[in-house]
Amino acid sequence: MKPFLDSDFLLHTETARRLFHEHAAKMPIIDYHCHLNPREIAEDKRYRSITELWLGGDHYKWRAMRANGVDERFITGDASDWEKFEKWAETLPYTLRNPLYHWSHLELKTAFGIEECLNPASAKRIYDRCNELLQTPEYSARGLMRRYHVETVCTTDDPIDDLRWHRQIKESGFGIKVLPAWRPDKAMALDQPAAYQAYIKQLEAASGISIARYADLKAALQKRHDFFEANGCRLSDHGMDRFYDDAYTEGELDAILAKALGGQAPSMPELNQIRSALLHDLAVMDAASGWAQQFHYGPLRNNNARMFALKGPDTGFDSIGEDFTAREMAHFFSRLDAEGCLAKTIVYNLNPAANTMTAAMMGNFQDGSVPGKMQWGAAWWFLDQKDGITKQLDTLSMQGLLSRFVGMLTDSRSFLSYPRHEYFRRILCDLLGRDVENGELPECELPRIAAMVEDICYNNAKRYFGF
Repeated sequence: MKPFLDSDFLLHTETARRLFHEHAAKMPIIDYHCHLNPREIAEDKRYRSITELWLGGDHYKWRAMRANGVDERFITGDASDWEKFEKWAETLPYTLRNPLYHWSHLELKTAFGIEECLNPASAKRIYDRCNELLQTPEYSARGLMRRYHVETVCTTDDPIDDLRWHRQIKESGFGIKVLPAWRPDKAMALDQPAAYQAYIKQLEAASGISIARYADLKAALQKRHDFFEANGCRLSDHGMDRFYDDAYTEGELDAILAKALGGQAPSMPELNQIRSALLHDLAVMDAASGWAQQFHYGPLRNNNARMFALKGPDTGFDSIGEDFTAREMAHFFSRLDAEGCLAKTIVYNLNPAANTMTAAMMGNFQDGSVPGKMQWGAAWWFLDQKDGITKQLDTLSMQGLLSRFVGMLTDSRSFLSYPRHEYFRRILCDLLGRDVENGELPECELPRIAAMVEDICYNNAKRYFGF
């Protein structure tokens, strides 16, 4: 019987083991999309307990605890850190075959050197050991980033953000690059007029531009876009339910914006029009700045109205949507391409039924200017597990060039999530190693395959983003 989580975890052939240990494992981490708080890095935060570091903000774990019958008090409520950790330890044995079981034990092993399985019997021992280590300087926010050989991270930041924490990190001489990434979702959220009115006031203050018409909104966003570029930003990101490509006129956009600023929610057709305009104009800004643009599409958010009212967004009540927007996506990219304004692009779909469509769509707009200019992004969110990663790699291999793939990211709020890169790298090496040993890839090409592994793990992202 093979030991759990040994050095050859997920590596089922000798070739896979060589590819991982000699090539993938040594590559630094470029985490080009995450939700880390830059303030915690700037202040080199020390964590009071493993609960704060590991369970705070982790809606993956929260969903599992709810499914296991754990009361909300022990998840996001006022229970003590130990009580919350104890409930997680009670839940983890019930996550067998869920990716959380692998991730959690990989995190304990790589961060804290703990190889014991977490369960009710071991919970107090593991809790105390982790908390003991967290009192040492090596386990601060920056210390954890160094431990995982991180080279660059890109956080997720709103256009109104003053980016002071990013500047403070840079000025401190911290050896790891922490760059902002532009996430203008709130500028498109006209369906919530009260919140939108408040946001526009903040955007006006940040940009120094009074916003009454669509041209004003565009100018304010452009000014903030320039500010982000001056502060090292190289990427944008959009979180959206689908792609937008509706026809509109300037007059219609002015009327829709006035409606939202007047406190009235625009109709769905109106929302689609102004979101189409914003998505296009923001993409043009990205192209002009030489940025890469990312599109995360397909979630159905905040499905539990009662819990959304109690806990707000990003607390574990989102799921996979059913919208298929191939035609809109094609028209959106085709218009940008015709205008000479199509930036380097990464698209992440959430519904696995759209895998092949999305991968194939990227091939329509490769233009020879940049290797892998149009990227089908890594398996995301509900698909970020062994099965989803394997299917993403297989489909990309069939529809595009796996060798040009920019690889993995954490998409996480936790400084303990870097083992997701290791998890991905092991799956990648296992897939390629198995192909070699099955005779589906030639053994004489092993040097090229090894270089391909190193490229996907690190080099491609380094070149693609220009870090």
